[in-house]
Amino acid sequence: MDNALLTGIVLVTGVVLALVAQRRGWRPSMGVILAVGVGVRVLIMALAANSDWQPVDFVNSFKPAGEAILNREDPVLGSKGGWHFLPTIPYVYGLLLWLGIPWEWAGRLVTVVADIILIPLVGKLAGGPAASLRAFQYACNPLAVLVASIHGQVEPVALVFGVAAFVVARGPGDPDRPGLRHDPVTYVRESVAAHGLGGTLRRAGAYGIGRAVRQAVRQGLTPREGDRAALRRALAAGLLMGLALCAKSWPIWLIPGMLLLLPTFRARVVAFVATGAVPLFFLVTLPVFAGTALDQIPEVIRVIQHIRPIVGEWGYSAILVGGDWTLDAGIATFGTRLIYVTMVVVAFLWRRADPVDLTTALLLAFMVTTPRLGAQYLLWFMPFLVARPTPARFAWPAILGVSLWAGYGYLYMTQFNNVTWWHLHSMWAQASVALLPILAYAMPWDRRVSVAGAEPWREPEAQSSAPASVPTAAT
Repeated sequence: MDNALLTGIVLVTGVVLALVAQRRGWRPSMGVILAVGVGVRVLIMALAANSDWQPVDFVNSFKPAGEAILNREDPVLGSKGGWHFLPTIPYVYGLLLWLGIPWEWAGRLVTVVADIILIPLVGKLAGGPAASLRAFQYACNPLAVLVASIHGQVEPVALVFGVAAFVVARGPGDPDRPGLRHDPVTYVRESVAAHGLGGTLRRAGAYGIGRAVRQAVRQGLTPREGDRAALRRALAAGLLMGLALCAKSWPIWLIPGMLLLLPTFRARVVAFVATGAVPLFFLVTLPVFAGTALDQIPEVIRVIQHIRPIVGEWGYSAILVGGDWTLDAGIATFGTRLIYVTMVVVAFLWRRADPVDLTTALLLAFMVTTPRLGAQYLLWFMPFLVARPTPARFAWPAILGVSLWAGYGYLYMTQFNNVTWWHLHSMWAQASVALLPILAYAMPWDRRVSVAGAEPWREPEAQSSAPASVPTAAT
């Protein structure tokens, strides 16, 4: 990348400001915060757009997807699989290209706007007296600037909808919320006790258990007085999370936290259904908006579902293959299974935590166990960790560690030709293993049980009749 030195100076300045703000307890106004966030992102975007170096996937995968929309072609097939997500973002790419904006600007404009909207959303996610501090620290976050303004990767778009879903689902009131207050077995036991099914269970065995489960579900779905506001929030949160899934598939890890922020089982069902409805809408409307032929839809689904087993960029897989990109189905399969097992264990251990802490733990655990990772993946946990930094003082070492590692790749390695780049890449990828224990320590180990979980949380009476408002993301 050209102007790497100037870019690095700007990013380091932002880090210093964020750390000084932490130490001195700054609480800047939202106007000041947005001025800093917008200024940094637009400056770095201008430097990147006018650079001779452009990211390979930004040019060879994202741009063809936008051009396919202009040509009334399917963006997945038109980009030869370079774009393997739903067409939501390519629609915006196509519009900006149609307006005549050069791709070097148009492709980054989508992600920069999304990342700017994330700044106040991180403050709302933090809540309480530290909200403006956390928003300012995200405005200065170097990794967010690298991903949005230089790489043009779409993580900020997925995050802006995902974080907005959290803010809407939580609604008004205390930002600290309980996680899972009762295990499923408890719900069944309460239903048994409330409806006198104990004898039935003893006599009917499995049939009686099934009846108790059905009764518990029916009880959870029964409308309650005053839950209309929660249902409206659930619908809005579900639609926002669905849009996050339309940007990329990974926000599936955000769904448990969003659902736990909702106060009732009925609201969670509404949010879950709404989440799935949005990707389905964009899939079935491909023939209308993207020009996809009906007989091409199965092929589009196959390409979206296919994930090449590329390893060697990060963590233990980089050590196993010497830091070179490699197609290795064995390592990829082992890593995928390790991720699923780890996610289940983490979800169990943090089931009673604040849902934001649960989400932070899940995303950090993913980074530790995944066999394949691009530098942009490290942005997944950033809004959540910045909003609710872990008390063990490992939040900022994790933030600075991954930012330094990613910055080395984006700024320093891009100064060299292919031969030197590959040599540096091998060392860079293997060095990432040093970040794994830091990320593991950054998990909110001291907050596995929410302090708000002692008593059931209830909607504030003064605001229970009105839906919460949140900045929306137009990308």
